Amino acid sequence: MDMLKKLFSLENRTILITGGSRGIGRVVAEHVAAVGANVVIFDIQGDKAAEAANEIAEKYGCQTYSCEVDVTDYEGVKSCLQQAVEQMGRIDLLFNNAGIVIQKPVIETTPEEWNKVIDVNLNGVYYVAQLFGKYLIENGIKGAIVNTASMSGQIVNYPQLQASYNTSKAGVVHLTKSLAYEWASHDIRVNCISPGYIFTELTSFVREDWREQWAESTPMRRLGKPEELAGAVIYLLSDSASFVTGSQLTIDGGFTII
Repeated sequence: MDMLKKLFSLENRTILITGGSRGIGRVVAEHVAAVGANVVIFDIQGDKAAEAANEIAEKYGCQTYSCEVDVTDYEGVKSCLQQAVEQMGRIDLLFNNAGIVIQKPVIETTPEEWNKVIDVNLNGVYYVAQLFGKYLIENGIKGAIVNTASMSGQIVNYPQLQASYNTSKAGVVHLTKSLAYEWASHDIRVNCISPGYIFTELTSFVREDWREQWAESTPMRRLGKPEELAGAVIYLLSDSASFVTGSQLTIDGGFTII
């Protein structure tokens, strides 16, 4: 058990989580705190981010901090990162998770809708990663980043139509590989997870017939749970993955193998 704890411990580490007030981000925040990490939450919903940070601190006895920020606001992200470092002393790890989806046929999607999805899901991931990577390099910190991509970066989903989302997540996968190459010499690892259909607060509002079709099309015949992503994030951020960079870990119940 001591060896197991050592392999996946995040003790004395601080992790920044974007989109950490609910859904996958919130669940991962809980799990990393449970294995010893301090937690910083960035979210566009400031009140919910503060509430999540306070609850996690109370439950796990760790240090937490939250900041209200839109990841598409470069200067806002920069300011929040500076504040978080001042508050926490040091940040070592990043779970770059904020994202949105608009399910709409291409022919009906407005330029504003397309740009919004690309801006949050790809530009936002880039802004946070770039600023965080710059902070690590300037301070000589050996760190790790996990971006949230999606199986949608590898396949075209159905029956819903969401070209903007699919395209943005394909971009996240390749951005991950590009950053991994550029920052390997600085001892900064960059990987991504690509979840399949996960049941969260957001997907609970999706049409029930769609959710049933997703489950039927998945070899494991069900949707995943956010908790089933946490172990992958912890692994990729921990020293157990010290020789893993530029990798995409698909967690989809087998959806993309058929």
